[in-house]
Amino acid sequence: MATTVFKSLTDTTFDSVEGYRQAGEKADSPQLKQALQQRCSQREGTLRQMNAELERQGDELVTKGTMTGEAHQMWQSITSAFESDDEAAAERVEEGEDYIKGKFQEALESNQLEAQERAIVEQCYNEICEGERFGDMIEQQYD
Repeated sequence: MATTVFKSLTDTTFDSVEGYRQAGEKADSPQLKQALQQRCSQREGTLRQMNAELERQGDELVTKGTMTGEAHQMWQSITSAFESDDEAAAERVEEGEDYIKGKFQEALESNQLEAQERAIVEQCYNEICEGERFGDMIEQQYD
C-alpha cells in the first residue's frame, strides 16, 4: 500500500493535469493554448510515473480528481468568469504550480515516503519545478 503522502501527491498531480486542461480551454491566445497543452502533456507523464508506482504497490490508480481539487477548480472557474481569459488561465496555472511544488517539497523534506516512493517523487520533482517556472513566466507575460 502506498503511503498517504504519496497518494496525496498523486491526487494533486491529477488535479494539476485537469487544471492545465481547463486553463488551455480558457485561454484565447493560440501561443498560450499551445504552451498549456505542452505542459499538460508533460504533467500527464509525471502522473503516469506516479500511477505506475501505485500499481506496483497494488494500489488503485488515480483517475479522477480530489474533492479539494474539484472545489478549487470550481472556485477558480467562478472567479475567472469575470477576468480576461488569458490572464485568468495564466493566474490559475501560476497558483496551481506554486501549490503543487510546495506539496512536493514538503513530502521530500518529510520522512514519510518509503524509499521507492521517494525516488519517484525526486524524479517527478524536476518536472514540477519546470511547471512552477512556466507558471511564473506566463503570469508575468499575461498579467
